[in-house]
Amino acid sequence: MDQEISYGSDYKFIPATSIASGIGIEVLPDLYSHTIQIVNICLVGNPETKNFVLVDAGMPESANEIISVTEDRFGANSRPQAIILTHGHFDHVGAIIELVKHWNVPVYAHELEFPFLTGKISYPEPDPTVEGGLVAKMSPMFPNEPINLGNHIQSLPSDGSVPHLSGYRWIHTPGHSPGHVSLFRDQDRSLIAGDAFITVKQDSLYKVLTQEMEVNGPPRYLTTDWQAAWESVRKLEALQPTTAVTGHGMPLSGEMLANGLKKLVNDFEQIAIPDYGKYVNKNKH
Repeated sequence: MDQEISYGSDYKFIPATSIASGIGIEVLPDLYSHTIQIVNICLVGNPETKNFVLVDAGMPESANEIISVTEDRFGANSRPQAIILTHGHFDHVGAIIELVKHWNVPVYAHELEFPFLTGKISYPEPDPTVEGGLVAKMSPMFPNEPINLGNHIQSLPSDGSVPHLSGYRWIHTPGHSPGHVSLFRDQDRSLIAGDAFITVKQDSLYKVLTQEMEVNGPPRYLTTDWQAAWESVRKLEALQPTTAVTGHGMPLSGEMLANGLKKLVNDFEQIAIPDYGKYVNKNKH
């Protein structure tokens, strides 16, 4: 069975990092965010119960770090009950093959991401011409071919529930990718946003390195549908989250989160949508 799961031929280590790399933050007693180079993974579950899931799978060649972080938090030889993917871009599935082989656990994603996770279709090429900084210019070197998880990938339940995460529901938040999802817990309004919005300007190398905090739209160089992305941010802001962990940047809560999200929704065209780039619809400006 393992022979059929593989990365694309362009899979490789990406030499990008930030000052937050290697840092873990306990956002809530059962919500832990850990930064791998420039992207965040989440461990969701209380260490006392040992039942948890992993949300997203980091950068290429980060499996050993993810396993080590998991065992530090949940004990030796611990493994998640499942891996949930917010989407399938390279920096969110970078260690998924090794993790599936090591833990032998199911992986869940929105069915619209399946073509990119079963070896059928590559994502649209990153756009190095998009308005933005050096990370956007570097984007052609990012792995883009689909990975193939074979029969290890399963569709998130159609009722909105999240396997093994009682209290959370998944919300379809497309724009950055067709099947992008965010996870929300109504009880305390905690949000795992993926890349629907982020808390750092991801196309600026300086801001990625320093992790300067600002509520921003999804990474520009990989976002292909800006109107859908705007609608997804509206949807999340309407939930009035009290705490958010995003795919890039530091966790945010309270007034900073509320004000930042409100401003992003109101000024999305100025803040998030680039002035130019091959995925920018000129008719919208």
